[in-house]
Amino acid sequence: MPDIAANSFAIAFGDFQRGYVVVDRLGIRVLRDPFSAKPYVLFYTTKRVGGGVQDFDAIKLMKFGTT
Repeated sequence: MPDIAANSFAIAFGDFQRGYVVVDRLGIRVLRDPFSAKPYVLFYTTKRVGGGVQDFDAIKLMKFGTT
């Protein structure tokens, strides 16, 4: 979130469990690299995760203004 300033949305509040969903795919991919660091073997692992807003009405943003 940005710092509190004029015309900024600096605070989010609401029911985040209902409003946001985290997607976690099953499995981890492993890549074996025996060539880069002889005499050692390197392993690269990747896991796919993501997320997004599920219900826009459950999360609200507070806008700060100047007077």
